[in-house]
Amino acid sequence: MAVSPVYRISSTSTGGGRDGAVASETGRIDLQLAPPTEMGGGGDGSNPEELFSAGYAACFMGALRLVAKNAGAAVPDDASVTVTVGIGKDDADDGFGLTADIEVYLPGLDTAQAAELAQAAHGFCPYSKATRGNIAHTVTSRV
Repeated sequence: MAVSPVYRISSTSTGGGRDGAVASETGRIDLQLAPPTEMGGGGDGSNPEELFSAGYAACFMGALRLVAKNAGAAVPDDASVTVTVGIGKDDADDGFGLTADIEVYLPGLDTAQAAELAQAAHGFCPYSKATRGNIAHTVTSRV
């Protein structure tokens, strides 16, 4: 796949990774990280999965709006995309793996159109493309 970036951004992690800090070069992200309580941590900071779910949700919403526009459909102002990222043991290699459950809320659209737009966005979204074949996804829509 050939990509010609129109924007690039760097972030730097320091400390212990999951128990450290992360900051973007712009300074807009400057966070303490801590493992969640479910993974034995204190839960008093953000974590990579939280950051990934936020970025994925925003990116997917942008993709949804673009595919809808290209299809001549309107995304309602009160539409939302929720991405739930999970982390757990990967039975294939005894390491860790991720899951992503994507829920698209498109009030006022009919069920079939909402499902079609959600699947089209999943095919177009750069986060979905980057993770396809690497993590388990589910995509659901509701109206």
